[in-house]
Amino acid sequence: MAYADDAGCMNNWKLFIRNGIEMRCRPTLARPVLLGVAFAAGGACAQQSHLPEVEVRGPRDAAIGSADSASEGAVERESYQMRPKLRPGDIVEAVPGVVATQHSGDGKANQYFLRGFNLDHGTDFAVSVDGMPVNMPTHGHGQGFADLNFLIPELVSGVRYRKGPYFADGGDFSLAGSATLDYFAALDAPFAELSFGANNFRRLLAAGSGTVQDQTWLGAIEVEGNDGPWDVAENLKKVNAVLRYSQGSPTRGFSLTGMAYKSRWTATDQVPQRLIDSGELSRFGSLNPSDGGETERLSLSGKWFDKGPDGETTLSAYAIDYRFKLFSDFTYFLNDPVNGDQFEQVDRRHVFGAQATRTLPTRIAGIDVVASLGASWRGDRIGQVGLYATQDRERLSTVRDDKVSQDLFSLYGQQLVYLTDRLRGYVGLRGDLLRYDVQGREPVYGAANSGRGHDSLASPKAGLAYALTPQQELYLNAGVGFHSNDVRGATITTDPASGLPADRVPALVKGTGSEIGWRLQPSEDFTATVALWQLKLDSELVYVGDAGSTEPGRASRRRGVEATLRWKLDRAWRLELDGAVSRARFRGDAPEGEGNYIDNAVEKVLAAGVTYVAGPLTTSLRLRYLGPRALDTLNTERSKSSTLLNLGMRYAVDPHLTLGLDVFNLAGRKGNDIEYAYASCTAGEVARGACGEGIDDHHVHPMEPRSARVSARWTF
Repeated sequence: MAYADDAGCMNNWKLFIRNGIEMRCRPTLARPVLLGVAFAAGGACAQQSHLPEVEVRGPRDAAIGSADSASEGAVERESYQMRPKLRPGDIVEAVPGVVATQHSGDGKANQYFLRGFNLDHGTDFAVSVDGMPVNMPTHGHGQGFADLNFLIPELVSGVRYRKGPYFADGGDFSLAGSATLDYFAALDAPFAELSFGANNFRRLLAAGSGTVQDQTWLGAIEVEGNDGPWDVAENLKKVNAVLRYSQGSPTRGFSLTGMAYKSRWTATDQVPQRLIDSGELSRFGSLNPSDGGETERLSLSGKWFDKGPDGETTLSAYAIDYRFKLFSDFTYFLNDPVNGDQFEQVDRRHVFGAQATRTLPTRIAGIDVVASLGASWRGDRIGQVGLYATQDRERLSTVRDDKVSQDLFSLYGQQLVYLTDRLRGYVGLRGDLLRYDVQGREPVYGAANSGRGHDSLASPKAGLAYALTPQQELYLNAGVGFHSNDVRGATITTDPASGLPADRVPALVKGTGSEIGWRLQPSEDFTATVALWQLKLDSELVYVGDAGSTEPGRASRRRGVEATLRWKLDRAWRLELDGAVSRARFRGDAPEGEGNYIDNAVEKVLAAGVTYVAGPLTTSLRLRYLGPRALDTLNTERSKSSTLLNLGMRYAVDPHLTLGLDVFNLAGRKGNDIEYAYASCTAGEVARGACGEGIDDHHVHPMEPRSARVSARWTF
């Protein structure tokens, strides 16, 4: 093993190849020209004169000398690939502080929690997969809907994350944070894996790639079914496929990727706690066996990149065809004692987008400077976004039926400057312009709720990093960000459900955040971070239980502290610890009868993981704690805490065959994935005359009980 000076390294303690020799970066405070440029490209080492010759590994965690904040990083592949995953979306729990749960069928997007947010299905947590945004604006179920069920976790080559609105390349929905998931361009070897588990779980995955000269084809297909522990079988049926062609070298090339996904399922939504307590309903029972949904997603994306002595250029584009249909019933017979309160939400759209980025390293007056420029466009052509009253999946009436077109144009620039050997900083500016056109097709109020308009926002960003020692850095970050509202709320004049006048909302809502952080990294085997943060929003996106959607609410403020620890004790053992404490409140005077607590805002999260790798055996044990939280604005109703312990084991019988065992909820805890407080009424309560204006209660969706899955992978 040889060592290189910082002149040949971008990130301390990174491996790279120079002239065929494996090199390791030496941790010093020398000021490299390209220090910190390539976080978005995976954080590989670079020489002053040119970008990396060979990228030895995938994205590595942010390091001393390269990180721009204490709350950014790249999850090491072993961490997220080894952990047991009940659902594909669970992979985002590799991001420190993130909790992903589910309150309906496995075909529906996860419920996310982060930094004092109940993010519903992604309102302020931006997720992208292979360069394509996952969050859906003006979605039929809820603003920012981020459905990751099309993801194939085994294909994920890197998970990168950032928190807070501090970086110019962070756009819509990224106020709390963002996660970028990349797919492999090539696999080590083709494989087929078969899995079986409790509750009729079965899954087949086959994937492989082949390379001739500089051309590589990669393909994967996944078929999955699951009934779940529910009294009404989930009957999940999912088919998923990926095909990718890539050509070129690590410094210049392009790729084309096609994805196809389809699923259908029967859902068991949250149920009243009072029925469970009385024994009228089991924990896994349903009050409407016709709830459920269907989703289809087709996409084609392409990327071209060029890394040279003068910087890096990336061009990408994508097209997505998306169809969604969901039947839900959260209040049962409260609003319609005869037909029930089931409703259907529909979303059918085409999404198009393109992005260009350019990174330019240079020297100005003897100071190293890196400029990053970017431009993007996203266009959503929503042929139908609707809400309908239904009974047993048959439509009874139309609440809303709209055709929507919206375009988001974005420009940004960020300048990174190395002021001294110890001090560096950046300033950035982002501009976003949203144009929208809503055509209401509901016969009574559709015309009145139609309209078109635009909104724009400028978002400045800034940050400083100071090296206390070669092993410690301090960070200061601040910035303005935003989330978009459902543009139907920007044109509405009349509430179609009640016929009463409705207030319009801004299409773009500003948020302002800041953070102080510290990072300790005495070696590549140990990293600890602490971040103290705060975030103010001009308007909160609030989940509405009886509509199953999100609506704009009052201004809010959040603050909290996060801490992480990553420690490789030796060749076999790895320890991970994450903790977060948050406080979330509405700002200003509360309306009469309300308080300033934000419903379901996460307050405490703790996650711990231990991984053991020795010879043919790999074992991963994961603990996740989600603390109690306020369920109403007065904090008179609070949820219970939940603790989940999962175990994963893999044993390589020989170079071809690997056997696996995953045990979920190992301790058999009876916690809840989600808990709400609102009024509802069942058919029995209507018949007894006990309903009145509704019965206030906690409504829960339980964690799945202890279950096991076994797998066998054959590598060819």
